[in-house]
Amino acid sequence: MGPVTGIDIDGTSVEVPEGTSLLSAVRAEGIELPSLCHDDRLSPAGSCRTCLVRADGRIVAACVTPAVAGARVETGTDDLQLLRRDAMALIASALPPSALAADSRSELAQACRSLGIGPGAAQGAGGRGSDESHPYVHLDRDLCIACGRCVSMCSEVQGTFALTLAGRGADTVVAPGTGGPWAESDCVACGGCVDTCPTGAITEPGPGRGLTSANRPEAGLTRTTCGYCGVGCSLEVTTRNGEVSAVLPARDGPVNQGHACVKGRFAHGYLASPERLTRPLLRQRDGRLEPVGWDEALDHIARGLRAAVDAGGPDAVAAISSARATNEENYLIQKFMRVAIGTNNIDNCSRLCHSPSAAGLAASFGLPGGTDSLDDVERSDCLLVVGANPVEAHPVVGARLLQRVLHGARLVVADPRAVGLALHADVHLRPRPGTNVALFHGLAQVLLTEGLTDGDFLRERATGLPELAELLAEYPPDRVADITGVPAADLVAAARLYGRAEHPAIVYGLGVTEHLHGTDGVRALSNLAILRGAVGTDHGYGVNPLRGQNNVQGASDMGALPDVLPGYRKVTDPAARSRGEELWGAPVPQRPGMRIPEMFAAARGGHLRALWIVGEDVCATDPDTQRVTQALAACPLVVCNELFLSETARHADVVLPVASWLEKDGTFVNFDRRFQRVRAAVSPPGEARTDFAVVHALASALGVDLGCRTPAAALAECARLAPLFAGLSHDRLDREDAVPWPCPGPDRPGEATLYRRRFATADGRAHLAAAPYLPPGEQPDEMYPLVLVTGRRWAHYNSGSMTRRGGNLRLDPVDHLDLHPDDAARYGLRDGEQVTVESRHGRALLVARVGEETAPGQVFCSFHFPASGVNNLTSDRSDTATSCPEYKVTAVRVSRP
Repeated sequence: MGPVTGIDIDGTSVEVPEGTSLLSAVRAEGIELPSLCHDDRLSPAGSCRTCLVRADGRIVAACVTPAVAGARVETGTDDLQLLRRDAMALIASALPPSALAADSRSELAQACRSLGIGPGAAQGAGGRGSDESHPYVHLDRDLCIACGRCVSMCSEVQGTFALTLAGRGADTVVAPGTGGPWAESDCVACGGCVDTCPTGAITEPGPGRGLTSANRPEAGLTRTTCGYCGVGCSLEVTTRNGEVSAVLPARDGPVNQGHACVKGRFAHGYLASPERLTRPLLRQRDGRLEPVGWDEALDHIARGLRAAVDAGGPDAVAAISSARATNEENYLIQKFMRVAIGTNNIDNCSRLCHSPSAAGLAASFGLPGGTDSLDDVERSDCLLVVGANPVEAHPVVGARLLQRVLHGARLVVADPRAVGLALHADVHLRPRPGTNVALFHGLAQVLLTEGLTDGDFLRERATGLPELAELLAEYPPDRVADITGVPAADLVAAARLYGRAEHPAIVYGLGVTEHLHGTDGVRALSNLAILRGAVGTDHGYGVNPLRGQNNVQGASDMGALPDVLPGYRKVTDPAARSRGEELWGAPVPQRPGMRIPEMFAAARGGHLRALWIVGEDVCATDPDTQRVTQALAACPLVVCNELFLSETARHADVVLPVASWLEKDGTFVNFDRRFQRVRAAVSPPGEARTDFAVVHALASALGVDLGCRTPAAALAECARLAPLFAGLSHDRLDREDAVPWPCPGPDRPGEATLYRRRFATADGRAHLAAAPYLPPGEQPDEMYPLVLVTGRRWAHYNSGSMTRRGGNLRLDPVDHLDLHPDDAARYGLRDGEQVTVESRHGRALLVARVGEETAPGQVFCSFHFPASGVNNLTSDRSDTATSCPEYKVTAVRVSRP
């Protein structure tokens, strides 16, 4: 935006960007005006008349009046102050005295105090009642002034449209759009209405009552990054007496922009759960886990590690690092395994979700991360969203994408279920689970045959077109329709939308990766962007995976993988090992280590003698649970770092109590490669320690000094080791807030958009892939006629260990099995009754939820309730390239218990 000069505010000439409202211009000069109907995150309303100013002789509402070059603005004359005071007093007069109580922290109360309006001005009778049915959102109707900010927040930012203004005249009040109690409405508890309410009509119950992102104490305030999904929301945590009062969205958050979701905003009750582990636990001879001191626990682990190495060499030890741990903790864990133990047997849970993304994107483009930033994607005129339900699994991203669609972008969704963004799609493709590769080839075939490709880009910056063109001849729309179940006309319509867009973008999730041929799926999907010339150019915004956990990208970036060092340098590369050895002062093993499934197999086979599991409940989240528990039982030493006594911890020999994301310092990397700071808001309970401190303590017990005494020092050492991160440091992140990788130097910016000049492949070109469609590993039959797809729900996260210990459990208390009415009728099942689900591998007990979100012949459930046994059902079949499990295709049958 170009500058606008010559605006005069109370005799001072100022410059403001073109299009700025007078309210923003006045506030930029340090002049505060009340504005009860205004929130910078929303469209201006101009309804409360409390921000009146005089512009060129006319009295106007500053929030809806744009700054015009040469305008003369007055704010402080006696008549204007009186007008503003009268407007505020009139609004307050209809409210009960509690609205202006001395302890009220509301925007209204503070504005009244500044204008000299005392509590006596509020003389409303009240009596309209309240709604306290929701665990996180309470409504006091008597304090509602019908400003509409909450309704606008729900529609313009969140996109749920759950609220409305009900009643007429002075009786108008906010209400759930569905009627009835708030807890039974469509509200997804993002907290937006709570954060914007200016009067305290909508508040968070408990110690956070009245606190908002615009009205929070500076004392006891900690800025950090959310530790739930991979979006990377910036949050401000308020504390009092060492406890969290509220978690608020940061207005200037680079990703969330003043928004949040139910998990990051409210799901911190687990911090004070009586089930938190506060002392190490050691298994005794009678089989019980009993509390012990840290010295005893560490000594036991050290002796067990030495015994394992003595019996089977360094490769008899393995570690599963954590996507919930910080980058610095993951860096230190992989360094411990390679330096203190001498093995590359280190992996993390990206193996179970996005390892096909890393492999597929690296093969197609050169680097194992998304190609563009969310800010880029948000400028797209056509979104292709595949195998993802961001509205529930990544709510802030889902909200931003939905707003883009509501403002005109075309939307194609490819997902078996009719949920989230699919309900707003121009074209919704519903492929049979396991047929992604055929679907993507069908789209590519239409692009190619209809000339919807970028010939110059393909000639100058890509390779592999002849081979792909030959393969695509076998995937005309009619054949793809037979394979996928997607009507040929829908396939063609979707391809044309993507192919004719000026700036298309692809966003995808685990519905692409968690398949037997997940890497082929990523590569076939990437073909579409390459054919369109929509990656590394101004003609589109690439291919972008939505990462599931808060630091699943960072865990891999830091080298917590069996075949790469930090920065994705291969352990088989002598130069990479030499650099590591130079920095670490120890040899780096050259043979790639074991992946997670191989670790379990080695344990069952008696070859793995010690396994350290950091922050992962593998008995709940890994496939074929029975085989996992067999592996843990067979391994002589299992160590588990945990917040709670998870099912995995129950199988461990030593359980170490550790800190959560609100109790530690470091950095995370979000789904679009941004490094962001994590800061401790409170201390961990009892004797619990950070994972960073635990690694150092265990290394010391083995007589090894890992250096890197602080998280900042660990990231600094990683920057010296990995060129991708050379410009990153805690100091820089403290200044700049978020920096994406690659970041080649301290004085150079991070690259939010990749491949502008060349691709990171050996030949500098994007590589088209010509992998044929192959069927999934599981197929339904007469015994197991249904296909189960697993995924996430909006109120919970991963195994639910944190979200089930708080108010979220009231929002989503049971594990449902979604099934189509035709299937419910066929198998005699009713909505709300228990249902037994059986596969070729095990059984689970769920609660039926009948609806049309799933297609006939398909069922869906989450894995947030380990007691349900969902991962007893899933198989150990996995992606042929990366060993990522086939979570999205399991043949099952259902029956009444």
